[in-house]
Amino acid sequence: MKRQTSVLMAIVVALGLMATSASADIKKGQKGYLKTCKKCHGNGTKGAAMQTQGAWEELFANDATLIKSKHTGTKGEKFFGGKKFKKLAPHLKDFLYQYGSDSGNVPSCG
Repeated sequence: MKRQTSVLMAIVVALGLMATSASADIKKGQKGYLKTCKKCHGNGTKGAAMQTQGAWEELFANDATLIKSKHTGTKGEKFFGGKKFKKLAPHLKDFLYQYGSDSGNVPSCG
């Protein structure tokens, strides 16, 4: 019984470590926001607070279709249609969600 518990705990820990390393990085999202979005939407605090956490989820759902469509005809259209956005999207989503208007969180810098 003890051996089974130990094996089970080892599996849980291993899966937890893999899930953490596979998740998006809020700091990368913040850096990407400051580089690509700040010009139009202001600093990270202002930009993330433009939407609630639920709204950010919706904007990034279905391969970020809604947020891409909102930027059609803007200066950001090229970015949102490109490879850089596709690579940055999970990080950007996590940053904006983490600091959404209803989160109670405020980014430390920018």
